[in-house]
Amino acid sequence: MSKLEVDTIAPQSGTQVTLGESGDTITIPAGATFDASSGTLTLADGSVTNAKLANSSITINGSSVSLGGSTTIETGTSWQSDIKTSAFTAVAGEGYWINTTSAAVTVTLPASASVGDTIEFSDYARKWGTNAVTLNQNGLNFQGNSSPNPVYDVNGQSVRIVYSGATQGWIPTSDDDVSLETPQSYSAEYLVVAGGGGGGWGIGGGGGAGGYLTNYGGTAITLTPFSTYTVTVGAGGTGASTDTSGSGSNSVLSGTGISTVTAIGGGGGGSAAVNGLSGGSGGGAAYAGSFGSGTVGQGNDGGASAGNNAQYGAGGGGGAGAVGSNGTTSVGGNGGNGLSNSITGSAVTYAGGGGGAISDNNTTGSGGTGGGGNGGNEISGGSTDGTANTGGGGGGTRSGTDTISGAGGSGIVILRVPTVSYSGTTTGSPTVTTDGTDTVIKFTGDGSYTA
Repeated sequence: MSKLEVDTIAPQSGTQVTLGESGDTITIPAGATFDASSGTLTLADGSVTNAKLANSSITINGSSVSLGGSTTIETGTSWQSDIKTSAFTAVAGEGYWINTTSAAVTVTLPASASVGDTIEFSDYARKWGTNAVTLNQNGLNFQGNSSPNPVYDVNGQSVRIVYSGATQGWIPTSDDDVSLETPQSYSAEYLVVAGGGGGGWGIGGGGGAGGYLTNYGGTAITLTPFSTYTVTVGAGGTGASTDTSGSGSNSVLSGTGISTVTAIGGGGGGSAAVNGLSGGSGGGAAYAGSFGSGTVGQGNDGGASAGNNAQYGAGGGGGAGAVGSNGTTSVGGNGGNGLSNSITGSAVTYAGGGGGAISDNNTTGSGGTGGGGNGGNEISGGSTDGTANTGGGGGGTRSGTDTISGAGGSGIVILRVPTVSYSGTTTGSPTVTTDGTDTVIKFTGDGSYTA
């Protein structure tokens, strides 16, 4: 590069300077000086208009600000001085003290948000545990979910949420509870079978099967995460050694957001001077009495006796799938069959009725499929209990070799849930297995499952 030369030494403003090698000229601006020895051009004090600049603005917090202009730069949350005691709409960048001493408060989040938008909330009076704060998502995701609305219900809690974008939406970056506030409910299927009734005595009728209720293969129920679902497994009814037999106990599934499922205990079998009892399925009639009725949707009636004759056969107990058979002059009535269910992944039959008794050494009634006990006779005895955890009815007996009739089998409660949703939190030591993509929780005694 050639050395820059000027023809005029220290020219004054307004004069023309000739560049030595190129012969080009420049004009010294008014108020400026030029030092030829150093080649320095010094401009007078003043300003340059934005129009003269290639870039005339800067960007602050996503907004363009012209040079010479002004803007407010937020250095933290702008906490609001008014204490919130009722519903309001939150604004990004603000913080709110929320007092729920008198009532719960719903906060509506902004309908639109930008990445990085921040809102804070704090329990002003440490009352959120009594009256909670609900955040209305207003169409945007929260923790990746569109529902349910988050609920904050811990005394003294403070929450800071930041918008991360459409996929996850608002995410708490400070949360004293650190729970997932948008828990996702999930579907479940159940089988609930009550305890079977005990068999009757003195040419007694078979015990009725426990009530049978299921939604397997039908409309699922919805479980709410962190809610506890309580299970009661009904006991079987006691066998009879006199005229009174025992009915089975109810099995129950209950909890948040579901209609309580109650399977009714099976009716006890009729005895010499007592009619068969009604229940989930009805107890069979003894030779001198009538049969018990079943509950619609849960089981069937017990069978009738052959007639008022101490030599005739008693009726079988009703089952979930069929009525108990009537006794004849030479054979005790069979118990009604139960129903097959594959909720565990394998077909199992539940809730069979107990068989009816007969005199002498004649043929006794057989228990129905699904755990029903067999009836007995005067010479050989042979009455048996209903099978445990099937809800089968106990077999009736004829006083003689048998000193007591068959007891009813205990019930069972089974839940089937998606394995991805299974919490693993149970009480009562149920048996837990998997079948395909589902987890099966089988309760043979009282317990609970927390979703």
